[in-house]
Amino acid sequence: MSLFAVFSICTVAKDAAGVAGNLFAFGLFVSPIPTFRRIIRNGSTEMFSGLPYIYSLLNCLICMWYGTPLISADNLLVTTVNSIGAVFQFVYIIIFLMYVEKSKKVRMIVLLVAVLGVFAIILVGSLEIDDIQMRRFFVGFLSCASLISMFASPLFIIKLVIQTKSVEFMPFYLSLSTFLMSTSFFLYGLFNDDAFIYAPNGIGTVLGVTQLILYFYYENKSRDSSREPLIVSYV
Repeated sequence: MSLFAVFSICTVAKDAAGVAGNLFAFGLFVSPIPTFRRIIRNGSTEMFSGLPYIYSLLNCLICMWYGTPLISADNLLVTTVNSIGAVFQFVYIIIFLMYVEKSKKVRMIVLLVAVLGVFAIILVGSLEIDDIQMRRFFVGFLSCASLISMFASPLFIIKLVIQTKSVEFMPFYLSLSTFLMSTSFFLYGLFNDDAFIYAPNGIGTVLGVTQLILYFYYENKSRDSSREPLIVSYV
């Protein structure tokens, strides 16, 4: 097989993985919709927190910037998925601000302005770096750290599932979408030889597998428990 044929296969595989990652990420982006339907219906944010959407917005903006040709080559699919994600997060934040209590609204607005300010600093600061490799390393390191922190957030849920022995707080389709998206972009990064993409998504894949294993384990345990007699005699 010629070198050109190998290159063509890798290019096709990379694009396929990137498109798949975009599709699976869309599933993640729309997953909060039921929550916001409830918020709109009840006219209150209740006990829900807006912080995850603030942090997700910053993550999407940094990763979107990393995918542009000004920072890294041939990463258009990284830009598209994070551009869509940023729009979703911004809409969620606006809706949250419409229904959150006044005491929490000021804090949310301050955090939103801070996130936009941090992104502006990253954007302008990276453009001040003339060396394209150093610029890519600077933004790539930030995007990698942001992704790892995002993928690490389910560790609290994993701990909760183990403690409660219940998957009530870990929706199956959310865990599945996270695993599929991480795996897709892990492969995308490998085919594109981009450590700033495959390293954090590799961690996300491992955490996704862990969540799925725990889901099936504790779901089966719950089913087994439900088959036990309702009346138990203690001697």
